[in-house]
Amino acid sequence: MAVQAKHNGGAAHWLPLLGWLRAYRPEYLAGDLIAGAVVAVMLVPQAMAYAMLANLPPHVGLYASIIPPVAYALFASSRALAVGPVAIVSLMVASVAGAVAAPGSAEHLGAAVVLALLSGIVLLVMGMARLGFVTQFLSHPVLSGFITAAAVLIGFSQLRHVLGVEGGGDNLPAMVVALWQSLGQVNGVTLAIGLTSIGLLLWMQGPLKGLLVRSGLSAPVAGIAVKTAPLVVVVLGSLAVALPGLDEHFGVSVVGRVPEGLPDFALPAVDLPLWRELVWGAVLIALVGFLESASVAKSLAARDRERIDPDRELKGLGLANIGASLSGGYPVTGGISRSVVNYSAGARTPMAGVLSALLIVLVLLFLTPWLAWLPHASLAAIILVAVVGLVDLHTPRRIWQYSRSEAVTLLTTAAVVLVVGVEAGIVVGVLLSLGLYLWRTSRPHMAVVGRVPGTEHYRNVERHKVETDPRVLLVRVDESLYFPNTRYLEDRLQELVWGRDGVEHVVLICSAVNFIDASALESLEELAGQFADSGVTLHLAEVKGPVMDGLEQAGFTRHLRGGRVFLSTHEAMKALGPRRRWVVPT
Repeated sequence: MAVQAKHNGGAAHWLPLLGWLRAYRPEYLAGDLIAGAVVAVMLVPQAMAYAMLANLPPHVGLYASIIPPVAYALFASSRALAVGPVAIVSLMVASVAGAVAAPGSAEHLGAAVVLALLSGIVLLVMGMARLGFVTQFLSHPVLSGFITAAAVLIGFSQLRHVLGVEGGGDNLPAMVVALWQSLGQVNGVTLAIGLTSIGLLLWMQGPLKGLLVRSGLSAPVAGIAVKTAPLVVVVLGSLAVALPGLDEHFGVSVVGRVPEGLPDFALPAVDLPLWRELVWGAVLIALVGFLESASVAKSLAARDRERIDPDRELKGLGLANIGASLSGGYPVTGGISRSVVNYSAGARTPMAGVLSALLIVLVLLFLTPWLAWLPHASLAAIILVAVVGLVDLHTPRRIWQYSRSEAVTLLTTAAVVLVVGVEAGIVVGVLLSLGLYLWRTSRPHMAVVGRVPGTEHYRNVERHKVETDPRVLLVRVDESLYFPNTRYLEDRLQELVWGRDGVEHVVLICSAVNFIDASALESLEELAGQFADSGVTLHLAEVKGPVMDGLEQAGFTRHLRGGRVFLSTHEAMKALGPRRRWVVPT
């Protein structure tokens, strides 16, 4: 049974850490310790690889893995989320920081640290203001297109490390051109290390698990064992370089000296011009990071019938990123693969993340000399294998079958990410989603309905065999009424009324209307007056309570000029058609 944070008094409410600490039991420690150790084993090579992806020194990834898990635990509502560097956020950091400083420079590192601070502040403020709903503006097609395109960019950005050539570029065309021009300079030894690393990773994450199970290990234990593949690749790659001196004799690129000990803890220097340049990128990083984190946290919590509190998640991730900036790290979020491993390894509380951070501290204190011979090709291999799973070709096909317009949004987002950049791709995707929503709701579906014979049910006359009364026109509008669709509502109702002879009453069925704004209210009042002048009375039916409250406060019924608001469509027909002559439309 997972530990649930209990609100025992005001302190636990404001600081959830106190809740799960009070409920902590000694038997939880073994699971947390094992999970923390396994995640740390994964995190060391992954954090260094993702820092390299962000065009930062590899050890910066380790710096970003110390304070964040501890800070996240203060507000965590997920017991299994493993917070640290991830691929997508690392790519965004490379893009945003690369726009203000040369990749690999001290200024670039400084910009990355500022991004951690700014994104942390954004997340913390959103959590305090309960603004988690803002992330809903990133629709599923936009996210799918963005993640798939970002994974392709990540893959191409790492090919140069596997090939041992110079490369670069912020978009796919530039990367392809740079790689093409460098093919004549491929380092064969580096390529061999890279391909061997990729093959070993794929073998350990594939056939090896079956071999371990057949040898007697349980499937869960075998699954956790194969997750150590990145560490195995790092160790073997370092030995392969160090023993024969491949870096000196064959030019194999290695990490080099890693600073020993812990980083200096301090806030980034206040540079307002730089902060202004980075703030928009920090907002995007915060939103994308939160979405990735929240999705995996909800998925894992659902397995134990637990609930994730979005506001607490925002606060926890905000503090985690601020903590990353204090230790000279860069933006972090909850990682998918590490969180799944953390859960599978038996994490019972956020203490697993705290223990994982302590193990990273031990690595920085005692093991950094062994990281100097780590080849960049092995780190690139870890990234390449990790991002393969992010390329989703099934979703675009499925969305194309369901909604061509949303599929165009997905494909456009992906294309802009690949050709222009990640920030532009997100912005274009969000604007397209909002534009598509406005276009759809500006032309709401409106159906003339009739009664299903012998019942009190009313259905679309074009889809069902129903009865109608020529004097009473029943129209159902399947959308909320607001300023983009008021003109269409007026034109459509006028077209339906003026195109029929003998209409005395129009009943607007509002069962799908969740709100009516001021523009739509004025349009309804004008329509009621226009119809009344021509001998037709406008009525409403099936108006929802909150909508009716607003109409009553505005005195809407005074403008109906004899019209009424009915509880149901059938009641409207009973009241308006005592001499009704039901007919079946041909």
